[in-house]
Amino acid sequence: MAAPVLRWGSGARRWVFARVDGGSCHRRGAPTGSTSNRIRGQSSVAQQPLHTAQKPRKGEHKWAAVVGLEIHAQISSNSKLFSGSQVRFSAPPNSLVSFFDASLPGTLPVLNRRCVEAAVMTGLALNCHINKKSLFDRKHYFYADLPAGYQITQQRLPIAVNGSLIYGICAGKKQSQVIPKTVRIKQIQLEQDSGKSLHDDLRSQTLIDLNRAGVGLLEVVLEPDMSCGEEAATAVRELQLILQALGTSQANMAEGQLRVDANISVHHPGEPLGVRTEVKNLNSIRFLAKAIDYEIQRQISELENGGEILNETRSFHHKLGCTMSMRDKEGKQDYRFMPEPNLPPLVLYDATSLPADADPQQVINIDQIRETLPELPSVTREKLVQQYGMLLEHSFTLLNEVGLLEFFQNVIKETRAEPKRVTSWVLNTFLGYLKQQNLAVSESPVTPSALAELLDLLDSRTISSSAAKQVFEELWKREGKTPRQIVSEKQLELMQDQGVLEQLCHSVMEAHPQVVTISGRGEGQSQPQDMPKSLAIAPCGSTEALPKNGWPSFINNSLIVIFLVKVMDVKKGNPRAVNKLIGLVRKATQSRADPVMIKELLEKKLSL
Repeated sequence: MAAPVLRWGSGARRWVFARVDGGSCHRRGAPTGSTSNRIRGQSSVAQQPLHTAQKPRKGEHKWAAVVGLEIHAQISSNSKLFSGSQVRFSAPPNSLVSFFDASLPGTLPVLNRRCVEAAVMTGLALNCHINKKSLFDRKHYFYADLPAGYQITQQRLPIAVNGSLIYGICAGKKQSQVIPKTVRIKQIQLEQDSGKSLHDDLRSQTLIDLNRAGVGLLEVVLEPDMSCGEEAATAVRELQLILQALGTSQANMAEGQLRVDANISVHHPGEPLGVRTEVKNLNSIRFLAKAIDYEIQRQISELENGGEILNETRSFHHKLGCTMSMRDKEGKQDYRFMPEPNLPPLVLYDATSLPADADPQQVINIDQIRETLPELPSVTREKLVQQYGMLLEHSFTLLNEVGLLEFFQNVIKETRAEPKRVTSWVLNTFLGYLKQQNLAVSESPVTPSALAELLDLLDSRTISSSAAKQVFEELWKREGKTPRQIVSEKQLELMQDQGVLEQLCHSVMEAHPQVVTISGRGEGQSQPQDMPKSLAIAPCGSTEALPKNGWPSFINNSLIVIFLVKVMDVKKGNPRAVNKLIGLVRKATQSRADPVMIKELLEKKLSL
């Protein structure tokens, strides 16, 4: 509806689960990260874990960092906060703009009920106090993508205050310990989003798209209770999971539905807080951690070299891995806050204050919304631990990787395998392949049904563990074959003929009481010069040192493999001797012999 206009100014605008060794945050210098050239809906397992641990730099022990966050989450709503314009990502530029969104004279705001309910639900989930009366304000600043010259927000009396967000950080050498941390939530407020500036460097101009102007946002303000990039990244990921579980926001960072401003300062412990800088519009959890860690190091280096920190707004350049100055930081006086004259106070009710004659369609009941709260991520993790007996850190991984929990649950539904085995395969083999190939769960060539069928074959002892890994590798090639077809074609089934296996075990043990020798060396080959003289070697075709009936036909005719296994050690229960004997039999059968069955047969023989 509105034509693009030119703008002279400039604008700026994306587990894994964060990890920290020893339960503390270690900072580093300028990171050199790279971004994927594909846009994904949410944080992908392809994103590598955050590794910020390294040796402290000169003077670092003398400094303490303080990090606070302002998080903007786009509300999941069909229409905008104060107009009936549709909300849709990637619509043609300026195709979803009402008269109010374009700030034409005479237009008035009409509050969206869905957005208010989303704010109340989010506040309840984050342990906030919900204000029964909240106010709207105008925040003035002048950008071409803000047609009115002000943003409608809630600066004086927001809809929710004084909450908390609990998140966990994996610590220890094996990331086997989850350390709970809490960050206070100062407030949650409703506000409008601005339009979008599209910079055309070739023509030295900027075009304005107002499709996003007026879209409802939840601004969640976190107190400065964090001290490094990992803590901030983990807290934002936890909030993202909560918003998605509530359905109040899709929180898709690649589509700009979740954007973070980080406020960072450093100071000497015991002294007043330092001057803070703000890094704007971080729309990646990984870049958030990198930007914070870089800015901490930049400020420390600046102060130690006699410089000073300016109260300014900075942006993060993900290709260079550093922050860059944008402009001086505005103060509250620069925004010239004033009450929004076109909106009355927002009044909410609970069960005790709800008028008897109130129209349910015209009021919002806080207690009614509280009753509809869904299961939150923390509860889901507890259920996973209790129901499947998994470690707490495994439950964090399942939830932190987008789509992984749903994949895991689908496999569980379709397989007879034990949950612990399913957990191991999903988190180690499946997730490992995804990271190696830089894929999201939704892009995996292996479906839950295929993995479930593979685990059933393994659970029924149709195939061995090594064969199962071969089958999984074949499944990853996207050839459309089922696990059973692959097993059949490659003849990977475990040998179930107990008689043949028993004959082999008997032959190995009884051929030589003191030394067990397997001969598979080609006829006519000479004995290696470095072969111990105490070992007798019989070439193929010779009857010397061979079982009475000869070796079974499945013994391959490769170079001789000799295992020195003293039968006396076996009978004494020497586990290394037993394992060598088991390995001998399995190698002779190309790993198709069931090690469990072999061990049972050996123990049976030894007990006679």
